[in-house]
Amino acid sequence: MKEQNDKALNILLQQYLESEKDITDKQKRVLEAAVEVFSEKGFAGASTSEIAQRAGVAEGTVFKHYKTKKGLLLSIVSPTILKLGAPLLMKDFEKVLEAQYQGFGDFLRALINNRVEYARKNTAALKILLNELSFHPELSNMLKQVFSERIRPRLQKAFRHFQDKGELKKLPDGTIIRLIISTVVGYVITRLVVLPDHSWNDEEEIETMIEFLLKGLKP
Repeated sequence: MKEQNDKALNILLQQYLESEKDITDKQKRVLEAAVEVFSEKGFAGASTSEIAQRAGVAEGTVFKHYKTKKGLLLSIVSPTILKLGAPLLMKDFEKVLEAQYQGFGDFLRALINNRVEYARKNTAALKILLNELSFHPELSNMLKQVFSERIRPRLQKAFRHFQDKGELKKLPDGTIIRLIISTVVGYVITRLVVLPDHSWNDEEEIETMIEFLLKGLKP
């Protein structure tokens, strides 16, 4: 069973890595409606009939393209995991990693700005991911696989570069990753999910995060 799940995950990952899936106008409307309903009512409370109604299509159209409500959920959350949980797969983020920086602080600034901007544009899908992650093992398995196979090796390479320059403390990679992710994700969740109506100054908050991380991770 595990081998079958891993094979299915690899196929799904490869599909999204190669190109964005071409979808019809009806499919796009279904996905947009599903994002709204899932974010408002959660997966358990959502119904395909309401999704179809909001999309302006017959309920049979939903099942024609996505087979089940679970399939519709995966069609929304899978690219969210790949693009938010695996930013190193994105073309724009490739430029972030490949650019030449004056120091580790500049690298962090580009990294954080890139992810905060993406999260702002995809808040509804992010909420769905956070709400459903603990209820659907395939989502957490996909996130783990993407991280171990795609993210960690690239980050390790970046860490070695800044450690060799004497700008980054020689801590275990897992520790550095955990400190960065917990800081950034903590801000994103607070900013977009917990207190979205608060008067936020993203530029100031990002600079504060960078200062905090630089002080904690300097040699």
